[in-house]
Amino acid sequence: MTAGGSSIPEVQALLRVLAAERRRAGEIGTAFGEGATAIATGLRPGGTLVTVELDPRRAEIAQKAFARLSSVRLIEGDWHVLEPFAPFDLLFVDVHEAKTDPAVLDLVETGGLVVIDDLTPGRPGPDPIREFWLRNPRFAAVEILTRPDMGAIVATRIS
Repeated sequence: MTAGGSSIPEVQALLRVLAAERRRAGEIGTAFGEGATAIATGLRPGGTLVTVELDPRRAEIAQKAFARLSSVRLIEGDWHVLEPFAPFDLLFVDVHEAKTDPAVLDLVETGGLVVIDDLTPGRPGPDPIREFWLRNPRFAAVEILTRPDMGAIVATRIS
């Protein structure tokens, strides 16, 4: 787990790859901006990313990191402020509370991708995040390892 700090380099690489040729991306939980930067650098020319961060200190740091990225719009506030900008064709959900909130589902267009990271492989017992995404009839989803001790879910909206 990253404890709310920065996304790991492997997740950043995954985001860059999945952002390729995407035009409208969203991110819930900017933190210090590493994930957003990875997405923004992968978007097709003219693509945009709207990212939201609740913590003012992190938002300030991230905003400085985005100084040369005209495709990024950072909003300080609760993740629900993304709703008017939806639907997205790529959404990175990096806030624990949002990972199982049904309202997140409507932020993604049909055919759009969602990335959920910070999963622990082999975690014993029921896992609400895995259950929510891997069994959701509106999404086709798979869990992948980003490194031996970390996993992510990649899902595409099918309805």
